[in-house]
Amino acid sequence: MLPRFDPTNPKACFSLLEDVTTNVKQIQDSVLEAILSRNAQTEYLRGLLNGRLHKQSFKKNLPIVTYEDYRSYIDRIANGESYDLICDRPFSLLLASSGTSGGIPKLIPLTAEELEQRILFASLYAPLVFKHIQGLSEGKSLMFYFVTRESETASGLLVRFMFTCVLKSVNPTNSFLWDRIQISPHEILTCADTTQSMYCQLLCGLLQRENVARLGAPFASSLLKVIKFLEDHWQELCLNIRTGCLSDWITDPQCVSGIGKYLTCPNPELASVIEQECSKTSWEAIVPRLWPKAKCIEAIITGSMAQYTPMLEFYGGGLPLISSFYGSSECFIGVNVNPLCKPCDVSYTIIPNMGYFEFLEVEKDQQEEVAHDSAKNHAVVDLVDVKIGHDYEPVVTTFSGLYRYRVGDVLRVTGFYNNAPQFHFVGRQKVVLSIDMDKTYEEDLLKAVTNAKLLLEPHDLMLVDFTSRVDSSSFPGHYVLYWELGTKVKDAKLKPKPEVMEECCFTVEESLDAVYRKGRKNDNNIGPLEIKVVKRGTFDELMNFFLSRGSSVSQFKTPRSVTNKEPLTILEAAVVSEFVSRKTPSWEPHELHSNR
Repeated sequence: MLPRFDPTNPKACFSLLEDVTTNVKQIQDSVLEAILSRNAQTEYLRGLLNGRLHKQSFKKNLPIVTYEDYRSYIDRIANGESYDLICDRPFSLLLASSGTSGGIPKLIPLTAEELEQRILFASLYAPLVFKHIQGLSEGKSLMFYFVTRESETASGLLVRFMFTCVLKSVNPTNSFLWDRIQISPHEILTCADTTQSMYCQLLCGLLQRENVARLGAPFASSLLKVIKFLEDHWQELCLNIRTGCLSDWITDPQCVSGIGKYLTCPNPELASVIEQECSKTSWEAIVPRLWPKAKCIEAIITGSMAQYTPMLEFYGGGLPLISSFYGSSECFIGVNVNPLCKPCDVSYTIIPNMGYFEFLEVEKDQQEEVAHDSAKNHAVVDLVDVKIGHDYEPVVTTFSGLYRYRVGDVLRVTGFYNNAPQFHFVGRQKVVLSIDMDKTYEEDLLKAVTNAKLLLEPHDLMLVDFTSRVDSSSFPGHYVLYWELGTKVKDAKLKPKPEVMEECCFTVEESLDAVYRKGRKNDNNIGPLEIKVVKRGTFDELMNFFLSRGSSVSQFKTPRSVTNKEPLTILEAAVVSEFVSRKTPSWEPHELHSNR
């Protein structure tokens, strides 16, 4: 685990970062030894190791597992059995995952000690941003966070999402420490009504616009939802500022109390400045226009979030986009030690103290096989043995009771920081679309859509969000993409030209791999790809559906493929126009790729 250090002392943070990324092998060996010795008497380890706690026995006797393999143990604990089924100390709560797999959260055990480690992990990263970006200490952070209503298991064990957990771990009596660095008061951030909280966070940010040094949200998608909310509500926000009176529909006591610290009197001058910027024809560079002293935008912009980068760059007007760290509900894993790098170049340096890390090597033509078998026939290597340019799925063993647990992501090794490997986040370990012999992975689909949406730019159009499915109702089956479009020019009509959208369809197909393109050459295998444009706000409605099923606003990620009836019904009801690829993509045997 991370040794204790003073998170307010940058020198201590940098010294620790250098130490842990240099002594990687020793730390990893000691982490595994500590986990095994502490948890040796748990039912899970006792049954598999029989007291043999050395590394060789661990690798030989413990299977590599997925959540489904482990679910029975977590269900037993959730229903009231003892924590010592898998861990030597009690769980403070169960973490609900972000719902990457179908929008249904998994439940991940978390001890109080592990939560403390994750907060230290974030503290270790913070000085890096201040080192690379001058002037951050001259203002506060406008970070948009949202809590999700917590629940309990049958035995009374608390269930929370990670960001809710962090926000509610702040002692209310010491929340003034939080308020020293954050624009929005802690009480507003912990309001359970997301709409009221978002409105009041924006109002706080606008009232203190000259004091905002950086702004952001956990994910690029959630920050864009905040900007869209601002587009819909700026006139009302300006009215509140002009009159000094809060809108009547803001009734949550925490929001009313929190905003009361700043909305103290009419400020017509400020309202006029904001109105002038928001009423302009284009919202390009709206972030620095509204917050002129902002130095950067922070949000995760890797993996499936990469497709939102152009929109953030449009609204950000040249402000650096910083993707801070890589982690999951199961384990916090790595930090970005070069925060000013280009979004496409972001790599995360593994912090070896956070758990014991192994890596299951992934070759693209084996991904589906790897994803569904026991992984016994595939290379599993330690952290120090990964190779540059190779792709891996992380397998984590944690202090909170996960053993050789597959995270489900694909990471590509890009280099080393001291002796710690650096990884680029590629995507999820999952085929999202398949009809015949074709297997289109999340990474493939993201690249294809990225190529196609470039065709929208000359027409002042932007891709707001997208998802996909396979339509097998006709023969042959074909891929369907649902696109929500936006405009760069305010109040412009959203009516894309058919020839542009048909070329987008073709560009997506041309960007997919040779197996797909060969299937398209034979009309009996795969039919022409279709893009269905949906009305504005459709993906907000889709998000609301998943939120109603237990997902979280702060951690929600749009699924890149949908198969369930309810979300498909939402999408189909919102279709305003449909376009089909009119050309057949080329296929050449030499274009086949053997791996990533």
